[in-house]
Amino acid sequence: MVETISELKTRIDDYLGVNLAADVDQDTLYSSMRYSLMAGGKRLRPALTLATVQMLGGAVDTDVMRAATALELLHTYSLIHDDLPAMDDDDLRRGKPTNHYRFGAGMATLAGDGLLTLAFQWVSDNKLPAATRAELTLALAQAAGPAGMVAGQARDIEGEGQQLDLDQLRYLHRQKTGALLRYAVLAGGIITNQSRPVKAALADFGAQFGLAFQIYDDLMDVLGTTAQMGKAVHKDAGEQKNTYPGLLGTAGAKDQLHQALAGARAAQTKIGKLTGRSFAGYDQFLAYFKL
Repeated sequence: MVETISELKTRIDDYLGVNLAADVDQDTLYSSMRYSLMAGGKRLRPALTLATVQMLGGAVDTDVMRAATALELLHTYSLIHDDLPAMDDDDLRRGKPTNHYRFGAGMATLAGDGLLTLAFQWVSDNKLPAATRAELTLALAQAAGPAGMVAGQARDIEGEGQQLDLDQLRYLHRQKTGALLRYAVLAGGIITNQSRPVKAALADFGAQFGLAFQIYDDLMDVLGTTAQMGKAVHKDAGEQKNTYPGLLGTAGAKDQLHQALAGARAAQTKIGKLTGRSFAGYDQFLAYFKL
């Protein structure tokens, strides 16, 4: 049985809320880390991992939960650092003042450092098979590091004030946003010890979902409200960010979103054929994209 996103989110929130304190040994640092981690995120990334495990016939026990929620630690670190004055200089995240507004830039930086490091502790400090832990750790490092998310962030900074073409924009967002979402789905295949073709199809679904996620986020910066998004909107154009609406217009960006979603559905079908299982559980994640 595949749990709903809401059910998975509750389990993820409960695990994070209970287990963070055991691994942080400084009160202010803990408060800063917890402030952003428990600020009410959607938890889509670990939920994708857990749902994938369930659709592949695996059980979500404490060790699987620890490995999956490591991704939420890492994702939250990236948000804290993105919001810093030296990066995007945002003052609102998830409907609350950003971490550096609450704790100062120095402590916010350290909170991000702590979450990043703790993510690798959690993904390796569990009772999953040693080979599984090693594969998860390598895949997460590749997704988050200087050939993945961090490279995308660097491209984003260098691209400000420049006009990227569509292929360059896709590449930037494949790293900046897509890499962690690709990993989120792939991790479910690693945990359940799937074949290489199944892992490749899972990674493809995650990559297509990640592309759709970024296009949707770009669109909502234009079409959404601060209340909807929990962060400032209408910022991208003013900061000369490279976005899909900025390059293609709203209609063109919507077309790219539909193409990415079609790619995700094709991958979903392929995974089902390869495994002989139903992957209808992904439909609830694809329903996230509502304009």
